[in-house]
Amino acid sequence: MSIKTTSIKNFINSKRNLDMKSSARKSSRSFGGNLLLGIVLFILGFLFFFPVIYMINQSLKPLNEMYMFPPKLFVQNPTLDNFSDLVRIVSNTLVPFSRYLFNSLFVVVVGSIGHILIASMCAYPLAKYTFPGSKFISSLIVYSLMFNTTVTMVPNFITISKLGLIDTYGAIIFPTFASTLGLYLMKNFMEQIPDSLIEAGKIDGANQLQIHLKLVLPLVKPAAVTAFILVFQALWTNTGDKYIYSEKLKSVAYMLSQLASSSSVGVARAGVLAAASLIIFLIPVSVFLIMQTNVISTMTTSGMKE
Repeated sequence: MSIKTTSIKNFINSKRNLDMKSSARKSSRSFGGNLLLGIVLFILGFLFFFPVIYMINQSLKPLNEMYMFPPKLFVQNPTLDNFSDLVRIVSNTLVPFSRYLFNSLFVVVVGSIGHILIASMCAYPLAKYTFPGSKFISSLIVYSLMFNTTVTMVPNFITISKLGLIDTYGAIIFPTFASTLGLYLMKNFMEQIPDSLIEAGKIDGANQLQIHLKLVLPLVKPAAVTAFILVFQALWTNTGDKYIYSEKLKSVAYMLSQLASSSSVGVARAGVLAAASLIIFLIPVSVFLIMQTNVISTMTTSGMKE
């Protein structure tokens, strides 16, 4: 059963009008204020981007420039030998690199998409319905955000062990489904959706699943994309060494971390380590840059009521 799009268009137009009115109400700054703000932002941006510049230059430096004194920030004779050495070392590993890559991609894709679907289905009734214990559950979700992953490491291991998921992909994927940050973001977004829009879907004959997938989920896209990016970064850098022991199930992050630890034996692999660190860094950053508009939209509206 198709759902009418008139209510959706009206809702989007009303949101756009509210954004235009709020931007029009912003106090105008003088030219000097804008100039000062621009200078401060430029300095802060350079400081935040400095580690990236350093990492890129280190990966392109030959070995003699890495230990040059006094050290130089920018590479003098850029080379790709570090990356070619990395490919040569990886090709000689016991497990093919393609297997490590498949493990990482499988865990990242399944974990990220599964988290969005489960978190959105949990957020929908909490945001749009009142039932016994709903406020208490919402409070628990907020409180859970204060716990560091180190605190929950032992309970997670016990749970995974009891479920028989040790040394399987599920040891990394299933704890991701229970992450509450994406649930919190989507719940706040869903609270801003008018109830009249959901009622219009019911009048058109849509069931709850159709309303969730065709009406609610597209309207909370910024929060869903933000949750995807956060889970993607967490899973991509997760080595899984505490839960997975079979080498054929290890991830790229684990393989490169082992490479990093072995480089401490000598200085010959310092360039290889710099190249591997850059590769691990670039993948999640590229995903963030592609989807950064949705992240900014989430951070500016999450937790705000109309």
